[in-house]
Amino acid sequence: MLMLGEAVRSIRERALPEGGFRSGVRGGCRGDATAWAVLALRQAGVEPELWQAGAARLAAAQLPDGRVPVTPQHPEAFFPTPVAVLAWQGLPDFEAASRRAVGFLLATTGKHFPKKSDDPADHDTAIPGWPWIADTHSWVEPTALALLALRIHRHGDHFRSREAQRLLLDRQLPGGGWNYGNTRVFGVTLQPLPDSTGVALTALAQLVPRAQVAASLDYLQRHVSALRTPKSLGWSLLGLTAWGERPPESLPWLADCLRRQEVVPFDMESLAVLTLAFCPEGGLLPPRAAAPRREGDPS
Repeated sequence: MLMLGEAVRSIRERALPEGGFRSGVRGGCRGDATAWAVLALRQAGVEPELWQAGAARLAAAQLPDGRVPVTPQHPEAFFPTPVAVLAWQGLPDFEAASRRAVGFLLATTGKHFPKKSDDPADHDTAIPGWPWIADTHSWVEPTALALLALRIHRHGDHFRSREAQRLLLDRQLPGGGWNYGNTRVFGVTLQPLPDSTGVALTALAQLVPRAQVAASLDYLQRHVSALRTPKSLGWSLLGLTAWGERPPESLPWLADCLRRQEVVPFDMESLAVLTLAFCPEGGLLPPRAAAPRREGDPS
């Protein structure tokens, strides 16, 4: 697990004296970087002073309506909000902040509208979900992260959670996998992306029968051994782990991937996803929730 220590060292080096984290080796505090760093350090069980200061910085940056923006100058970019909920999970001092963030998510949707007969995209544009930034369409990754945040707060049966499941299954590609959020455009079926597939599978674990995502799990199993970019490999392993299908060769793949930041330093989300994927019991849901849903389980 020496390479896990290297990932943690890279995260630690981006901590700011006043609390919070930068995304790259330079720059100022960002909400997304801080939330990912807190989540990764807590999962790794290290650097309690740093993640406590980061959690407090996140709470200080939260706006009155509950959103956690990337920076104070861009409140419309609220995509760090569900990651902050995951980062605050189980911390009594931040329970109120976490509930405000969930309240914001429940009250917020991406732009959705009835599907037109001549729409160039095949997906159902009427299903609400969550966008990256305000006043834009809903996409796979922010919807999956919001679904995870709602599940943390036991809102897995909330109608917004059911809508999120419906959106994710609607956006699943016919041959398995997800991309950022379309399926077919102008009659052309789009290609799946490992990171989008991994985050969608993580969010849907235990909520839908395996048969509904079997083609996507098969897609990741076929391609994961060749992946060495951090988000693609990390999210693929998190998605497979959530369904009890983690490949036994995962640690050497992760170590090989992490060495590549000697050429180009990874951003904070990449480092955090790799750190989360290093932990065999890792993931974005509590360990007790890691068991996959089985065929025939009740809805």
